Amino acid sequence: MENTPTKPYQFLSGNGLKLIAITTMFLDHIGAAILENPALYDKLGASSLEVDVFFNDPRLTWLLVVDLILRAIGRIAFPIFCFLLVEGFLHTRDLRRYAGRMLFFAVITEVPFDLAFSGSWFAPGYQNVYFTLFLGLLAMTVLRRFGDRSPLGFLLALGCAGVAELARVDYGAFGVVLILIFYLFRERKVARTVVGCVATCWELTAPLAFLPIAAYNGQRGRWNGKYFFYLFYPGHILLLYLLRLALLGS
Repeated sequence: MENTPTKPYQFLSGNGLKLIAITTMFLDHIGAAILENPALYDKLGASSLEVDVFFNDPRLTWLLVVDLILRAIGRIAFPIFCFLLVEGFLHTRDLRRYAGRMLFFAVITEVPFDLAFSGSWFAPGYQNVYFTLFLGLLAMTVLRRFGDRSPLGFLLALGCAGVAELARVDYGAFGVVLILIFYLFRERKVARTVVGCVATCWELTAPLAFLPIAAYNGQRGRWNGKYFFYLFYPGHILLLYLLRLALLGS
């Protein structure tokens, strides 16, 4: 990455941003994979997930509050991943290998993703976020090929968003559009922040992601943990699935 002058508040490297993203994602997935699993409520003797059941049982109320907190923290992760994807796209030396890695990890992640979040080996109704990022890469590639202001390039990029929605990948068309926002406003940081916050405000805590993004200093960091971060996604999902099996048997 380029060595450009940084301001005092720009103290986070790319590795620092990735650590924030994977930590908040991990907390989010604890809620999604374990705390929201029906087997947990069955184990506690809850007959349903109705609101009055939660508030009549202190254990369920506590679990609900913890889950809401974890899920709120997790909303910070995706905008950071979108920003880092754009940075990677702009600085990669081999776009084909970059896209190939993304697709490879999307494929190997799908089985643990389905097990953890759908409870089955094959769940075509919802795909993991690596597919979203891969389609985001394709969208940026066609814009670069035809030009950011090219009607054809823009339509093809939106076509990638359409594929994301039809394929039911994580975050759907919105995920690809958010990636395109980061890409199109890459030279205008204030506008990127404003547009990005407006685009993500439907998830109340998601705009907080723009605070660590603003602190990014343009540097990779002192160590090259590329494959650690790639492997963390399928690895932590598999870990949560195995933990759920151990705790709940389902």
